[in-house]
Amino acid sequence: MDLSTGQAWPASRHWRFTGWLLAAVWLFFLNVPIATSLHQPQPWRRVLGVTALVAFGIGYVLLFQWARRLRQSLRPIPAGRARVGLLLLLAVGLASIPGADGDWLATLVYVAAAGVFLLAAWEAAAVVAVCAVTPVVAAWLVPGWEAESTIVFAVLLASFAMFGVSRLAQRNGELQAAQQEIGRLAVAEERARTARDLHDILGHSLTVVAIKAELAGRLIEVDTDRAAAEIAEVEGLARAALSDVRQTVGAYREVTLAAELAGARSALAAAGIAADLPAEVPALPDESDRLFAWAVREGVTNVVRHSGARCCTIRVHPDRVEVSDDGRGPSTPDATRHGLIGLRERARRLDAAVSVGRRPGGSGFLLRVQVPAEAR
Repeated sequence: MDLSTGQAWPASRHWRFTGWLLAAVWLFFLNVPIATSLHQPQPWRRVLGVTALVAFGIGYVLLFQWARRLRQSLRPIPAGRARVGLLLLLAVGLASIPGADGDWLATLVYVAAAGVFLLAAWEAAAVVAVCAVTPVVAAWLVPGWEAESTIVFAVLLASFAMFGVSRLAQRNGELQAAQQEIGRLAVAEERARTARDLHDILGHSLTVVAIKAELAGRLIEVDTDRAAAEIAEVEGLARAALSDVRQTVGAYREVTLAAELAGARSALAAAGIAADLPAEVPALPDESDRLFAWAVREGVTNVVRHSGARCCTIRVHPDRVEVSDDGRGPSTPDATRHGLIGLRERARRLDAAVSVGRRPGGSGFLLRVQVPAEAR
């Protein structure tokens, strides 16, 4: 999550692949109706049965991924579209009957699971009940179809399992929303602190300056000496206010490596990223300490905003600092250039080198700032 804007990170490639795998792995249990279709004596029944079951599997995966993507982006699943998708899925399963015969009932397991994931609680319960009763009713109505108690059990088991998955997805969405709120509040608090400090420093001084300047303007023709005294006081107040502003700006801009490492730990924790930070840092010259602190700040900001990483590692050596993560890594050179301009400008003052790119091994992102030997 981006702590400055409250934006949710895009899902990493690893988790996108895992989502497809979670949806597709259960399609293995369609092997029975597919095998039945392949053993039909009439070619049209074979073709229809296999085609319908393959289309059913693809439709199930796409429906699951659609709903999962909405949950990840914290958007509600449209009830109307969910119902239409579920009915289409059931219709494709019914279309496999000429090829799969009674084994088409296996598709009801997927319909029930999809219903639990897509629909409201009472609608999902109704879908599960219909899917669980259908095998028993079908065996009674259609000669040659045996009562499939295993299908009934599979429907109930899959529904309970999908209920757990849907609750987990809901909790993850709530956690992501909470992280976004933390980021938004952190930005709001920083802005409020800045506004408060500037108000406390400048509010009184500028008010007095304005009043005395107005008074001096009225006195300049009637009491020149007093007007001059008021102007002198205005000058003194202005200089004092300017000094206060400089001290405040200096406090904002002055950074230390120890403080930035502590701030990095807090920011990464708020973003849900594991932090691998050094317990101790070597003694550094003041210039190197400040440069490394800015490097840590910039590197951690990029990790939080752009990487989609699960872990961030910071290493500090006498001659260099390294910030790396296991996320997506840089997509193009321009993707990282703009955010590092300030760091490169600071590094040039010490003739230090800034390098960015993928971590060794080809995955993740690495930022390294190295100072020359004479600066250590």
